[in-house]
This record gives sequence, structure tokens and C-alpha cells, in this order.
Amino acid sequence: MPILRSDQEWAEYLHTHPEAHILQTPAWGKFKQSFGWHPAYVVCESCGAQVLFRKLPLGLSIGYIPKGPLGHSWEKLVPDLDRLCRKMHAIHLVIEPDLWELTPQADIFYHLEGFHFEEHTIQPRRTIKIDLLDDEEQILAGMKQKTRYNIRLAEKKDIQVRESHDLDTFYELMQATAKRDGFSVHHPSYYKEAYSLFSPLGQCVLLEATYQDQPLAALMTFACGDRAWYFYGASTEKERQRMPTYLLQWEAMRWAKARGCATYDLWGVPDHDEAYLEEHFQERSDGLWGVYRFKRGFGGRLVRSVPAAVKVYRPLFYRLYTWYNSRRSASQAQV
Repeated sequence: MPILRSDQEWAEYLHTHPEAHILQTPAWGKFKQSFGWHPAYVVCESCGAQVLFRKLPLGLSIGYIPKGPLGHSWEKLVPDLDRLCRKMHAIHLVIEPDLWELTPQADIFYHLEGFHFEEHTIQPRRTIKIDLLDDEEQILAGMKQKTRYNIRLAEKKDIQVRESHDLDTFYELMQATAKRDGFSVHHPSYYKEAYSLFSPLGQCVLLEATYQDQPLAALMTFACGDRAWYFYGASTEKERQRMPTYLLQWEAMRWAKARGCATYDLWGVPDHDEAYLEEHFQERSDGLWGVYRFKRGFGGRLVRSVPAAVKVYRPLFYRLYTWYNSRRSASQAQV
């Protein structure tokens, strides 16, 4: 049966795909189910996908495949995706694959029949990936000199990084950061639910940087297979001269490396090529530019995902939906 009935069946299928992105795991589907999405699973002989559906008025829905499908020969999956989307009365389906540009499979992706491609995506297209296979000294050597200095300065200035379970303090820091940097955050229940689902699986850690037991910064890092992702982070204005965020990020990398991860994804920088980013990062502070100024110091490789593939099932409703979305703020919280 190409459409699986349970998350347990999907979990069993994932045993044959250890490379799966964390956004394709049953835990992620269960997590998103708490916030208005319904997960469904489709497989064929060579590939499969977790599809998230969000209900709309009039019994309609939208379909979304984040960082999937898995496997190869995705065109074989399309008829079953169509069948599922029609069953769910979807106005359209969005696929954001776990694919980087300029790879052989990316070329095949562009030939999916019946889809058009959109440059704008829900998840950030451009990111920085750090190789964790080297030893710690080599990883540090790959960083900008100033970042290495700030990590060591934080250690000398008595910054302590510890594992935490204090989601209330984490959210207070998130609110302070959002107010300072002008971006939106999810409801506190969002972060609590993510932590409660993934932490028992060993796939999430909440780290907190403190000075004299006063929380200054915190982050939540996720891991699945041999990859880790920095999804959420926040800091206060207090004691910034002690550089707590630098040591905090380094300790998150060390956690991921100790867990067996080969890469650490810093998850989201401005969507420009490296030459443009390097030319303008010192003068720009809007959007993700401040984030880039911080993240670039940790070294790594700048990569960009392929665009979103969209298949429309109900053109009139799709036009209304895209018009409505275009009027919403571009600063929506991601992930």
C-alpha cells in the first residue's frame, strides 16, 4: 500500500534511510501536529515522503513536504502524492527537498512533471555547514581569528555553558532577542513541545551560557543521523563583552560532534552569494545580516538549497492563498 497508515510504519521505513533530515522524522510530524498540521506518509519502491497538511476554510488544505522526499526516482512518487493531495482537498503541494544546488540529483528534481518552481521557500535556502569530522583544534583553526579569540575570551571571562531544561528562561531570552533584532518568535508552547519530543530521543539539547549563574544566552540544537542543526538561539544584552554566544555555539558543536555528527548546519543566512555577503556584511544589519556577521566567523561552507517545487490542484484558491500570504509579514518565525 503506497500510503502508510501510521507514524510507526513510517519510522520503520526510515530505518532504510538513515540520511533522512530531521524534518522528515515521525517526531517532527507529531510535533507539527500540535500546531495545526496533520502528517501523512507516502512510499513507493524507491522513495517516500512525510507530507504535512494544514487545514483551511471550506474543507480545503495545503500540502507541504519539508526536506523530502527520501530516496531516488521521485517522479514515481508523484501519482501517489496526487492521490493523497486530492483526498485531502489540497489546493497545492509544496516540496522543499533536502538538496543543494549544483548536484546531479538537483538537475533531476527540476524535471518533475506538473510542478513549477518558486525561489521563495518556507525554510531558509542558504546556510553555512561546518565539517565536524576533523579534531577540535582543526575545527577551531577553520574559524575566523576573531571568533577563536572570542571563544577563548569567554572561557577566560568565566562564562559557563551548561545543559539546561529551563524552557521559561529560554523563552524570556528569545523575547529579548526578538525585540532587539526585530523578528518574530513562536508561542512558548512551541519550543516546549519541540524539546519534550526530541530531547528524550537524544536528538535535542538546550544549552545555556551563564555568568555567576545568571543566564546570558541559550540555544536549542537538534541532531538526526550524522547531522546537527542550530534552529533556535537567543541572548540578552547583559555582559556581552564576555562573548557568551561564541562559547555557547562552540559547545553546541562539541555536543554534536560527541554525538557522532559529521556536519553542523547553522541554519539560515541572507540569500546572496558569498562575494556579495562578504562585501556588505559590515554595513548591513537588517534581516539575517546580523546573524550572518556572527555565523560567518565559525568557518564552514556556504551552500544553497534548490527552490520550492509547487503543484497546484485548485488554481483559483491557490491564487487567493498566495495573494493573502504576500500581504503577511516576511518576518514570520521559521522551522
